[in-house]
Amino acid sequence: MNIFDIIGPVMIGPSSSHTAGAVRLGRVANKLINDRKLARVEITLSGSFAQTYKGHGTDRALLAGIMGYHSYSPEIRDALEIASARGIDYVFLKENIKGAHPNTALIRYFTEDGAEGTMQGASVGGGNILVNRIDGMDVHFTGDNNTIIVMHHDKPGVIAAVTQVMHWQYADLNISSFFLSRESKGGNSIMTIEVDSLPPEDLMQRIREIGHVTNAILVRRL
Repeated sequence: MNIFDIIGPVMIGPSSSHTAGAVRLGRVANKLINDRKLARVEITLSGSFAQTYKGHGTDRALLAGIMGYHSYSPEIRDALEIASARGIDYVFLKENIKGAHPNTALIRYFTEDGAEGTMQGASVGGGNILVNRIDGMDVHFTGDNNTIIVMHHDKPGVIAAVTQVMHWQYADLNISSFFLSRESKGGNSIMTIEVDSLPPEDLMQRIREIGHVTNAILVRRL
């Protein structure tokens, strides 16, 4: 436990769950967008998010995070206007996502160069989050640690190649958790690797060069 578990996060807004946590969820989507220029975003709100998002500023918080702002950024108040000024088309939808945590958001993004993707996560209290789906596949990470997300094809040896690069060339980098998900045997897969310290950028490039790896993204500790 740290002091933020007791007094809550530094933030703009009335609610750590509905505002600060929502910003952090948006920031994970921002990392997945990976510096591409955002054209459109569809945000589906479930549970209490859907019922109270306007009063608690959850809409502004999610959109601010998607644009890269922090929970303490004053720009959260004007996030809708900032998005419009940047030419970002956005829409908020309400839907009961079966089995989801009450404070759940499903973010679908579309970039100007044609890329698109989805991320689903929940604000679980005190500004803390849990990301549980990326591009329709199960994941499990909180953003409390630096997280390496590796998109790849489900082929023999890919996991070994990634972990061997980390072990042999970056031996000081300690893995704290590992999670693997796949669409189907031989299909698209995602591995999420949480590490104790910040990985060097050249590690990410080395992982991207491994056969059958389609992309590797670093989500820095939020």
